[in-house]
Amino acid sequence: MLAVAVLAGTAVFAGSGAWADDDSPLFTFKDRRINESSGLAVSPTHKNVYYTHNDSSAGPVFFAVGSSGRTRATFTLQGAEARDWEGMAASRDPATGAGVLWFADIGDNFDGAWPDISVYKVAEPTTLRDAVVPAVRYRFRYEDGGHNAEGVMVHPRTGRLYIVSKQFAGSVYAAPKRLRTDKVNVLRKVGSAPIMATDAAYAPDGSSFVIRTYFSATVYRAPGDQIARVTMPPLEQAESIAYTADGKALLTGSEGAGSPVYRVPLPARVLQETAPTPTPTPVASRGAGRGTTLVADAKADEDADAGVPGSAVAVWLAVAAAATGMITFIARRTR
Repeated sequence: MLAVAVLAGTAVFAGSGAWADDDSPLFTFKDRRINESSGLAVSPTHKNVYYTHNDSSAGPVFFAVGSSGRTRATFTLQGAEARDWEGMAASRDPATGAGVLWFADIGDNFDGAWPDISVYKVAEPTTLRDAVVPAVRYRFRYEDGGHNAEGVMVHPRTGRLYIVSKQFAGSVYAAPKRLRTDKVNVLRKVGSAPIMATDAAYAPDGSSFVIRTYFSATVYRAPGDQIARVTMPPLEQAESIAYTADGKALLTGSEGAGSPVYRVPLPARVLQETAPTPTPTPVASRGAGRGTTLVADAKADEDADAGVPGSAVAVWLAVAAAATGMITFIARRTR
């Protein structure tokens, strides 16, 4: 019980979200087949449509769900495996604007039992009708050995993929800029992650990203630049996180039959600090020809768009020592 109090206190201490105890879910999953919702994403092209999939022991299937919680379509990935699907992400193709869905078969409870992990890329269906859809499989391995992971996120501007490991001292790993299907892609560590991270997601404009744990969620602007920790509603087994389409709130869900999905407004501080900055007025260059101007470089460093501060790792580890009993109990329930 002491471990529970300490961990709960950690979540509440820094939480500044607008969720309240009397807030009701945005919706609950009505489909009995959705009994281990482990990934959650908002459709990039269909209004008020949400995607989810089950955890391990389910087929390579995902569901399109409406705002009422009722399933609108079920899709099966052609030729795909579902060894241990743990998360998903939705993005738009930076070149075409078309919706793209990503399904992460990255669970590895033995931290290295699998020689590689897989992420499947699917063109978002344009019609919400049951179908079998083609998928592109990308295989990955970590540069520093095997890890269990449940978080996947894709940068909306660059299309770059990131995996967040689920450990006492987790990490954020970046995939190569260009993914290959003819070889195993190497994931390289770019930052640390909170203890026992269960999911992650980028904001729609790429200004921030969030990492979910069993106890809270933390929003980051850039590597080593934590903005705020956000209080989450109590869930039986917090598994998923996503941004709303407008980027002003978070959606979070849980496993279990009839599980709820909550909408948690982001704190005003987060919205203020991630708001777009005004574009500077071009200034004439002294050494350039007539009409030439100096323009700010709009290309961000792609290797600096993920990661989390490492200063809190020692604190998390200390808390983990006191919470070993609780984490062991949770781990036994985790697929």
